Amino acid sequence: MVPSWLQPLANSPMLAPAKEVEDSLLLRLGVLGMVIVGLVATDVAAETANSLWAVPLSIAGFGWSWWARRQRNVVAKLAIAVGMLTALAFFLGRLATFSQDSRILLTELLIQLQVLHSFDLPRRKDLGYSMVIALILISVAATLSQTMAFGVFLLIFLAIALPVLVLDYRSRLGLLSTTLTSLRFPWRQWVGLFALILGLGMVVFVLLPRFPGYQIRTLPVSADIQVEGTFDQARVINRGFIRGQGQSRVGDALANQTFGENVSDRPAETFDSNFYYGFNSEIDQTFGLPMMPRELMRVRSQAPGFWRVLAFDKYTGRGWRISRNEEAEILQRSSWSFRYLLPQQLSQMPTREVIQTYTIVSEFSNLIPHLYDPRELYFPTREIARDPDGGLRAPVPLPQGLTYSVISQVPVRDRSLLRKAPKINYSLGYQQYLEVPSNLKPQLQALAKDLLAKADRPIPEPYEQALYLTQALKQSYALKTDIPELGKDQDLVAAFLFEWRGGYPDHFSSALTLLLRSIGIPTRLVTGLGTGEFNPFTGLYVVRNTDAYALAEAYFPNLGWFLFDPIPGHDLYPQTLEVDQTFSVLQQFWQWVTGWLPTPVTGFLGTLFATLETALQKFVDLFSQGLGGIVQGILILFGGVILVWGLWHALHTWRYRQRLQKLPPIPRLYVQMLDSLAQQGLPKRPNQTPWEYARSLQTCGRLDTISQRAMETLTQGYVAWRYGGEHPPLTPLKRALNQLRQQRWRSLQRTLADLRRR
Repeated sequence: MVPSWLQPLANSPMLAPAKEVEDSLLLRLGVLGMVIVGLVATDVAAETANSLWAVPLSIAGFGWSWWARRQRNVVAKLAIAVGMLTALAFFLGRLATFSQDSRILLTELLIQLQVLHSFDLPRRKDLGYSMVIALILISVAATLSQTMAFGVFLLIFLAIALPVLVLDYRSRLGLLSTTLTSLRFPWRQWVGLFALILGLGMVVFVLLPRFPGYQIRTLPVSADIQVEGTFDQARVINRGFIRGQGQSRVGDALANQTFGENVSDRPAETFDSNFYYGFNSEIDQTFGLPMMPRELMRVRSQAPGFWRVLAFDKYTGRGWRISRNEEAEILQRSSWSFRYLLPQQLSQMPTREVIQTYTIVSEFSNLIPHLYDPRELYFPTREIARDPDGGLRAPVPLPQGLTYSVISQVPVRDRSLLRKAPKINYSLGYQQYLEVPSNLKPQLQALAKDLLAKADRPIPEPYEQALYLTQALKQSYALKTDIPELGKDQDLVAAFLFEWRGGYPDHFSSALTLLLRSIGIPTRLVTGLGTGEFNPFTGLYVVRNTDAYALAEAYFPNLGWFLFDPIPGHDLYPQTLEVDQTFSVLQQFWQWVTGWLPTPVTGFLGTLFATLETALQKFVDLFSQGLGGIVQGILILFGGVILVWGLWHALHTWRYRQRLQKLPPIPRLYVQMLDSLAQQGLPKRPNQTPWEYARSLQTCGRLDTISQRAMETLTQGYVAWRYGGEHPPLTPLKRALNQLRQQRWRSLQRTLADLRRR
């Protein structure tokens, strides 16, 4: 019963009972399954449990809608309307003070509206709205997910959505489906359709271009982090240096204002092997304990690279330290935005914008990894610090689950420009990057000159010298894990170069840094994280603690700083933007696939694709060689088109003949007749019988007498074989087919004869 005060509203046409009530319980259950999968997937992707409350309420709502689908439900609809307005008001209130990723807030509003909407689903159209909401939820989960766990929910969602779409289509046709068997769809076709859609989706994902400017500027970032106390911008926290109850020794020293502590006094056994020693303001490179593999972070980036952390300028004989650590400046952002605008390195080298989003998986140092050269940082603390060498620091260690984003202007490593880089002008203020211990400098200069003298030609260019010395260290020295303990009076680089003839990976970078300094190239040591392992399904780089190492970074006047990697087994420098990154996911996916293939297959495919790439490049170069090159290019293009068309036609003809060979002789002749007539613009419709088709040809007026008799002969022979079980002689039928095929020539001859008479 409707209360009297609601009676005028109840008589409104808008609240009349639905005329087209959906009675398929199976369709309703399928839509409910899609909604539940979308809700759970969103929570799993966001690593929260904020939406689980909506699952039982959605079940209750779908149950109520089924029970009351033929009633007016005036009170329920009024309550739903009030609830939706309340949810909207609550959303707008939160949005006014919400400065982080708005996807979460919008998703919460959508879930609230879906729960309210589930209590009023009498029609198929209402169920369609719920299907769209479920699709939006699974899409949001896809954007939030960073693990393969989302793939399970995607497969479940697809498995439910396919029969739901079929049920929805049958409902539109007025067919009531109560069981899946009533769909009359064999399970093999379900599996085939499922696999086809899944495969097409993977192909689209892999081939989807990643353009540098397509992202929005509301980049992912965690909720605001409140920091108590004064921010000490000189403090670097590395949990690997254990003292007492796991507190960092550097942290103790900084807290007591004793910045002169010598890192070399720390015994190796006080270092936790889960951490990398190089993330500190002063490092001792005698640490050689192997790290236990542990996932540190996941990175979504438009281009791969070396995730830079710290740069060191002062060599100590056993390691490195930041000589100007106290000069780190504090940067502040506004309270209503997470964006920091960072100082830029002036450079004449072309750059490209690369957007990165980092998610910390396990607790990290307070250092902020990024690609060089960062222009904007979206970070949840109100303050950060930037040291003179571009390293970024947070007031607190980066906690598990933290998300932040960086926009970097990455220099394009143009070798032609770098070759023209002049030698450093000592008045430019880079003297600290040229310091070498006085007792070691003559030996390093002699070694560098000896190595350069082995080149095929003189190398005067500083950039080419850096490249050559990088390769020389890779070839002349070996990675070793059993090096002797460094004595108190020994120098690490001298022992590496002249005694051990090898060492730990970071020793190579230290040696290269001093070698380049000795010949007048400003260089500093940079620690960071390698690109990591690319997951083609999530599009993320999975970075572990074992990906941490040090590189040498050299400065070239007017062009900026560039990394060099002397570690054996690595490239000469980290991956750069020399190649187009639009299809980077496709490239990384192909590298992942070739990792599973046998070596001979990989080598063959690599040679094949390299040959095709070379041929394509030569073809493109023709159009830049003047008029003659353009003409050659056009001729090659037309020749290629004709060749492809010929191959396609030959393949089509071969497949057609193979199909005919599988038919008995008489049906084969009849099919050839149908194909010949179809080529003349007289196709047979599927609903026509053979004689109906024959009569339609007799009245169309497009066949001459000979062709009509030939068509009747073939039709009569086919009908006798198909329906009478007879076997007419083949010779007359073949003669009739030949006469029918000659219809075009006879028509052409008659046309020519008419022209002559005129």
